[in-house]
Amino acid sequence: MAFDIATFHADAVSIPSHEDVTEMREFLLETLRDAGLEPQVDDLGNVLASKDGAADGPHLVLNTHIDTVAPHVPYERDGDVVRGRGACDAKGPLAALLAAFLRVDPEAGTLTLAITPDEETLMTGAAGLQDRLAADGVIVGEPTDLDVCIAARGQCEGTITVAGESGHAASVPAERNAVFGLSSVLEVLRDYDTEAGQGADDVLGAPKLTATMLEAGEAPNRVPDVCRLTFDRRSVPPETSESFRADLEGVLEGRVPDALSVSVDLIRPDTPFPPAFVTDADADLVQTLQEASGGEVRPFSAATEAGFFAADAPTVVFGPGVLADDEGGVAHAEREYVHLSAVEDAADALEATLRAVCVSPLEN
Repeated sequence: MAFDIATFHADAVSIPSHEDVTEMREFLLETLRDAGLEPQVDDLGNVLASKDGAADGPHLVLNTHIDTVAPHVPYERDGDVVRGRGACDAKGPLAALLAAFLRVDPEAGTLTLAITPDEETLMTGAAGLQDRLAADGVIVGEPTDLDVCIAARGQCEGTITVAGESGHAASVPAERNAVFGLSSVLEVLRDYDTEAGQGADDVLGAPKLTATMLEAGEAPNRVPDVCRLTFDRRSVPPETSESFRADLEGVLEGRVPDALSVSVDLIRPDTPFPPAFVTDADADLVQTLQEASGGEVRPFSAATEAGFFAADAPTVVFGPGVLADDEGGVAHAEREYVHLSAVEDAADALEATLRAVCVSPLEN
């Protein structure tokens, strides 16, 4: 049965996959089986399918995700424009990757389709694949407007806890009031990257540290024993979530008054955070895909699973659709949309790239 991009994309966008990806996974598995393949689902919920060439050659991995954010937005089509949750993030890229994968039978090397179930939440699927797939190149499907994105900042979240003395508001001295200690914390956060951080990356620019939430106290006349601030960190190489946590805690310990204590903890430390990555713009995969797509070579502006693969192989982010347009947000917004022609153009560019790299080794 021939693969039809428009039909697959319509059916995929119609499937709610923001809470449970089971139905979407089964739909993808059925599509692959109808094409004569034997896909597998690993213990992390990843869908894997491969095609092997007759000769030795590179291993190219195509990756994206099947989960979406809430709430579900129903499928609609108006001519070339498809609207609905996942239209561009990332069922449009999925349709393009799948079309190219099904069209190409490699002469040399291996093509692997690796589709993850939890990119919007825990990213355990991609983190697990990092140790299971020995790739020579990876293309990660996300809405890039057909540009070839060679870098993305990493992302982690955490809390800063300032602890002091609790008691009656009339009696606790200011130097032991955890809420007053927050002023020192905010000063550190405001100046961290200019005074203590590692500086900007040539491709990604500067990292970003943002305070996002505050929690303290239960009554207006009582001093709380702790004040807790939540932050979001967007990192650049070589910073990792753990190295940032330790460095920030060290700076805070030297700035918060001695009468108070301070600690920094990552949120969900038992699950992976997407690491920052930069792929060489001169890598063969980058140049081949750029020539096929005609897009720009640039960084990607959001967190992505690509960083899990980039440590071991040249990795790019590519796909139809945009994260935002002149009117505002598109991905994750209620107005999420993609142009079906862009999905088809992405599939054509990916097909041309696969045909080019599946006959000779990739150069880093």
